[in-house]
Amino acid sequence: MPTTEFIIEGIRNEDDLRLVMNAIQDLPCINWSEVSMESGEAAVDHTAMLDAGDILAAVEDAGFRTR
Repeated sequence: MPTTEFIIEGIRNEDDLRLVMNAIQDLPCINWSEVSMESGEAAVDHTAMLDAGDILAAVEDAGFRTR
């Protein structure tokens, strides 16, 4: 299973974290995800049927920048 790691910019509080986690978990083929509110580091384990770009797009659609 691929794991996509990236940085999310702009997470300021628990509400922001919840928005990000919901955006990721709403995608199909997600096995698990972990996001650090303090550093913005994210790791998402998913099946090969989901592209890393789809994950980044979902987070950006939720209102956060990724890198």
